[in-house]
Amino acid sequence: MMRTRPLKVALLGCGVVGSEVARIMTTHADDLAARIGAPVELAGVAVRRPDKVREGIPRGLITTDATALVKRGDIDVVVEVIGGIEPARSLITTAFEHGASVVSANKALLAQDGADLHAAAVAHGKDLYYEAAVAGAIPLIRPLRESLAGDKVNRVLGIVNGTTNFILDKMDSTGAGYQEALDEATALGYAEADPTADVEGFDAAAKAAILAGIAFHTRVRLDDVYREGMTEVTAADFASAKEMGCTIKLLAICERAEDGRSVTARVHPAMIPLTHPLASVRGAYNAVFVESDASGQLMFYGPGAGGSPTASAVLGDLVAVCRNRLSGTTGPGESAYAALPVSGMGDVVTRYHISLDVADKPGVLAQVATVFAEHGVSIDTVRQQGKDGEASLVVVTHRASDAALGGTVEALRKLDTVRGVASIMRVEGE
Repeated sequence: MMRTRPLKVALLGCGVVGSEVARIMTTHADDLAARIGAPVELAGVAVRRPDKVREGIPRGLITTDATALVKRGDIDVVVEVIGGIEPARSLITTAFEHGASVVSANKALLAQDGADLHAAAVAHGKDLYYEAAVAGAIPLIRPLRESLAGDKVNRVLGIVNGTTNFILDKMDSTGAGYQEALDEATALGYAEADPTADVEGFDAAAKAAILAGIAFHTRVRLDDVYREGMTEVTAADFASAKEMGCTIKLLAICERAEDGRSVTARVHPAMIPLTHPLASVRGAYNAVFVESDASGQLMFYGPGAGGSPTASAVLGDLVAVCRNRLSGTTGPGESAYAALPVSGMGDVVTRYHISLDVADKPGVLAQVATVFAEHGVSIDTVRQQGKDGEASLVVVTHRASDAALGGTVEALRKLDTVRGVASIMRVEGE
């Protein structure tokens, strides 16, 4: 039997995502009520610009006082889509204190203060759901947190930023340079006027922290994630990748150490084989590849951003939280029992593609090979091309630690025959 008294929802933020959440709540009201077991009512919308026309939202619901809205006491669920650290953090904790559960899409806040927010939710017996914080509409957090709860996840490898994937895809498919591809992404609305958060990997790093924490039952903060942007990727890098049967993606990589005693989380450009499922992810799409003991390899794919996809994830969480509200229960919270140490980038082991500018004369290859051997880095393949006294030397290694590779490169720079290190890129997905 359906409850007639509605569950009241406060919406914090009414931009691209928030306005779509409000629209779906209105147009799909009957379906949502049937799925939840009670009607849901939009009880207030907190915005910064109250005079802006917002189609479908009665002006009487609009307020600039977000704090007063979450303190009302009759609010069942607060949906936070304003982003940033403050005032979002204070508003969420205030919502818990005044009896509301929270649905958030705030990846930056969750990556930085997720542990404290989870603790506040538990202290007040409320839910904190955030499926929309990672990869938009793609169901990812719930499968990791619930469907794979009985499995052991060893690695999460993903494309979690649509802007960077669009840019790199354009560079790969058309031969465009970085700036040209970025300009097209901006013109099409895929990139912000200031794309720093995307192209320098900050957005993906926040998502990596969240994914690693859930996958490995360990608290991983944004500061624990190694981050490297993609602004230095060139057409020459793509040409080298193609010669290896690879392409280049900006990847978020979360993995257990081989001995299982620690974890790492990192974001950086990497070459991946064209045979890997992530290599075929085109345009602004996202995809996440999960490797676990029992399930083997799983891939989650779909639109990772935008108003409708992100709102879809928000509404999915809203339905789950409202159901919990009706039954007087809460869903799964933070699982950090493993408390594994988070290792630095120096401990990461992977393959490397190094391009060197060298003198075109006998003995150079032997000198370079000796440096690699002295630092314990095994060479897989070498390719050399020379002309007019100058040459390029491309070395692909077997698996080596980042620390060992760093020492190797430092020693190579000291060789008189090495003019410079043109590029260094990791090779993943093998």
